[in-house]
Amino acid sequence: MRERTRRSLSHLMTASTAEPFACARFIKEIGRGPHGARALSREDTYALYSAMLDARVSDIELGAVLLAYRLKGETAEELAAMLAAAQASLEPLRVPGAVSIPSYNGARKQANLVPLLALLLAREGVPSLVHGVTEDPGRVTSAEIFACLGIAASTSHAGIEQALTGQRVAFAPVEVLAPKLARLLSLRRVMGVRNSTHTLIKILQPFAPAGLRLVNYTHPPYRDSLAELFLGHLDAAAGGVLLARGTEGEAVADTRRQVQIDWLHDGIAETLVAPERSSPDAAGPELPAARDAETTAHWIREVLSGAVPVPPTLARQVQEIVRIVRGR
Repeated sequence: MRERTRRSLSHLMTASTAEPFACARFIKEIGRGPHGARALSREDTYALYSAMLDARVSDIELGAVLLAYRLKGETAEELAAMLAAAQASLEPLRVPGAVSIPSYNGARKQANLVPLLALLLAREGVPSLVHGVTEDPGRVTSAEIFACLGIAASTSHAGIEQALTGQRVAFAPVEVLAPKLARLLSLRRVMGVRNSTHTLIKILQPFAPAGLRLVNYTHPPYRDSLAELFLGHLDAAAGGVLLARGTEGEAVADTRRQVQIDWLHDGIAETLVAPERSSPDAAGPELPAARDAETTAHWIREVLSGAVPVPPTLARQVQEIVRIVRGR
């Protein structure tokens, strides 16, 4: 099975009829290791990543580029250029006032409450797009929970827009939303490590006009680098960015403690919610008994019906998102 997947991905990477893109001069700059590597210019980064998206880079060169960036890391300017190329490869969704919620990690230890966040926002009249992977071994994905709730994954661009305008919530597999990025994401199964695309897909702007993006980080230092990216190299005013520490890599409030929530807009970072230290003696919110998709979906129905209260941190996250989207 793994060999068939490898051959299939190789075919996809070399099937393009476009002119091949030579990468040697770029690899020479970024491939010198964490201490000797140099960043590419914005123009060169854009050209390189565009060629990667268009399958114009040979297998061996593509692997070298991905590993070089894995070791070197991307500068904010390089990420901005890659994101510009990614945006150019995407057909935007035409749904005004919508919110983008990336979901590419799923749950390992805690229940995945991304679907609940989206459904609570939809109930408030905010079109909420969850985009991500449909399955991930060892994790419970948002797609699996949505399926248990009777919400099928959208299968086309038009289907995503119809779901958002009709029921105000949609789950879009990355293969449907951004097929070129999906191909690069899938290389993790072959190479065993993540690549730059895993960062880009979580900060992608899928809407035109721009919608609010929920962006999360896993470690505090990432907060500063993301803020630098949005405020110094991207137009954070384009829909705005809600930046907070996520739950197991997902952009949903941690129910165990209140984390800081920042709103990046108009060139500034505004702290909407300050972090709070949780008391070990305080009673925590009622949560699903297990993290599997069926149990989580059943608990979400209980919350939506009012039988179980919304966790306070999640309720506050919804409140802030609604306030931003409505311009209050």
